[in-house]
Amino acid sequence: MDPRHPRSLRVAARTELISLIVMLVNVLTVHLEPVSSLAGPTHGCAYLFVVIATWRLRRAPAAAKALALVPGVGGLLALRRTDRAAASGAGTGGRSHGRTPRPVHTAGLPAAVRDDP
Repeated sequence: MDPRHPRSLRVAARTELISLIVMLVNVLTVHLEPVSSLAGPTHGCAYLFVVIATWRLRRAPAAAKALALVPGVGGLLALRRTDRAAASGAGTGGRSHGRTPRPVHTAGLPAAVRDDP
C-alpha cells in the first residue's frame, strides 16, 4: 500500500482507465447498449473523482493537477507526477531538491584541512 496517495484516488484512477478501455472496445466491436450505459457513467464518475481528489491533494504539484484533467489516463499520470515530486523533495519547499550531498574525499589533503582525526 502506497502511503503517499489515498487509496480511493488510486482506485478511481484505475477505474477511469479501465472504463475508458471497456467503452472503446465496446464501440469498436459489438456496441452493446447495456455495456455503454454502465461504462459511460462509471467513467464519468471516476474522472470527476480523480480530478477533484487530485486538486484536493495538498502535496500534488501543479503539473499533477493539470494532468488529472486528461481523460482516461490523467489519474495515473497525476499519481506518477506526484510520486516524482515527492521523490525529488518538492514537498520540502524546494530546499533539498531531493539531492543528497556527495561525499568529500579528503585523502590527499593535509591533516590541517581534513576533519578526520
